[in-house]
Amino acid sequence: MIDLEKLESEFAELYQHQPQLFKAPGRVNLIGEHTDHDEGFVLPMAIEQNVYVAAGLNPNSSVTRIIRVKSLNLNDFAEINLDQPFSKKNSWTDYIEGVARILEQKGVNLNSTDLLINSDIPQGAGVSSSAALEVAVGRALTEVNRQPIETTQLALIGQKTEHEFIGVNCGIMDQLTSAIGLEHHAILIDCHTLEYQPIPIDFNEVEIVITDSGVKHELASSEYNNRRQDCKDGLKILQQFFPNIEWLHELTYAEFKLYENHLPEPIVRRCRHVITENERTKQAAGFLSQKDYQAFGDLMWQSHESLKNDYEVSCYELDLLVALARQRTDIVYGSRMFGGGFGGSTVTLVKKNHAAEFREFINENFKRK
Repeated sequence: MIDLEKLESEFAELYQHQPQLFKAPGRVNLIGEHTDHDEGFVLPMAIEQNVYVAAGLNPNSSVTRIIRVKSLNLNDFAEINLDQPFSKKNSWTDYIEGVARILEQKGVNLNSTDLLINSDIPQGAGVSSSAALEVAVGRALTEVNRQPIETTQLALIGQKTEHEFIGVNCGIMDQLTSAIGLEHHAILIDCHTLEYQPIPIDFNEVEIVITDSGVKHELASSEYNNRRQDCKDGLKILQQFFPNIEWLHELTYAEFKLYENHLPEPIVRRCRHVITENERTKQAAGFLSQKDYQAFGDLMWQSHESLKNDYEVSCYELDLLVALARQRTDIVYGSRMFGGGFGGSTVTLVKKNHAAEFREFINENFKRK
């Protein structure tokens, strides 16, 4: 838990003026993995952990526009000169500068601004600490410069930062969930239209456990882009038979099966995952709203198998966590990996009042393996 009074006082001590405070949450995706880049459906929810930004205009700034920013998590300070061309540093500051420069591309005029950042979102666990950083910083920069922007546009700016400044061709899910997340709700997002529907979660009946595997394999970003390209290549082949489609999510699995033999390996499996995952996600939203947790959990198991075998973004540690969860179906409805893959975390739907028991079981058996 971040001490916000301490964050304010540290800002005042560092910059000699008072800040405003902003935050944006991390997210867990309950189901709908690797479908957002196809503009399909996802079912994420915001989590309790946030990126916090203390921000204020620099009252002593000169003509040159400088963003001064310090990360308390990294104990690192930087200055970003907005009047100089961007130079990629392969640093956390690329996220800050990317958001600022894309805001300016969108017509937001930024003055010299001071930022102090702290976060209790675990990094590398697949809960979108980077998206939360982009949304929180974007909110802070626009608000203190008195040029607020609409929430969906803020999410799109975070996504564009990933594309143009970080080099990850991500979908919109992470940033949009961070921007619009509602307490005690999942959000069914149509990543094509950006329309969304809150789906209530009854936490009097279930608990959601995120289990961090503690590993993050370096090939995650490059392999993510490779999978995305596989889906694009598969779409081109399928458009020979369905000339009116623009995205894989427009196909039903029944339609896909008619022509899947025309797709080479591994493209056929990549496309099969995206199409079946879209169908699972829409079904899952209905089951969650109906409180049919057993049916919802069954779809979570299916999702993991598809991510493991068809999309091939799981790894030993994630598979082990899901296999251990399967041993406790007395208290577990379903479990799956989520996020980019090759490490990160699993999400598990647990019966009410059994989260502590599940955590203890996982800790003991995961360490032993």
